Amino acid sequence: MSDQNEKDEEAFAEATLIQAIENQLESGEPPAAQATLNKLTLVGYEREEILQLMALVLAHEINAMLAADRPFDSAWYDQALRALPELPEPS
Repeated sequence: MSDQNEKDEEAFAEATLIQAIENQLESGEPPAAQATLNKLTLVGYEREEILQLMALVLAHEINAMLAADRPFDSAWYDQALRALPELPEPS
């Protein structure tokens, strides 16, 4: 695969994750999504940066879920969102 294809795939994956975060904010589910956005906005983060951090947490949980062949852990996800800007430990 070429470097450009890899970059395109990464950009697509990031855009997809950010759209998922936007959907969570719009629906109010989980409540931690809006709480995290509010908290990080108050301490000076830009919206785009916050969405990227939240997308990293979502990607982390999706990867862990797929690797362990288990359901999405919404309790962990909620806790990890609330811990931002501290990112979860790599698995």
